[in-house]
Amino acid sequence: MDAYAVIETGGKQYRVKKDDVVAVELIEGAEAGQSIQFDRVLALNDGSSLKVGAPVLEGASVSAEVLEAFRAPKVVAFKKKRRKGYHRKVGHRQDLLRVKITSIA
Repeated sequence: MDAYAVIETGGKQYRVKKDDVVAVELIEGAEAGQSIQFDRVLALNDGSSLKVGAPVLEGASVSAEVLEAFRAPKVVAFKKKRRKGYHRKVGHRQDLLRVKITSIA
């Protein structure tokens, strides 16, 4: 079994292994080609045993390389009440970061 880790960033959890490409929420100051560390590791499997943090594992980290910053597709929220002339349209595009996992330690 391959080694994997469960990391938390941007309020979401991701199950990652080496060489995975993951889209995470934008991290301030991260630019393309830069290396970043994810220190909030919730679980770590080294191939033979699973270590689970309470809530995080001390000393565990996941390294990743930033590939690009991009924006997710637009999400449209549309509200309407029939026969009342009421309608509201709100759009949102989330800023994301595409990263490639380089190592799990």
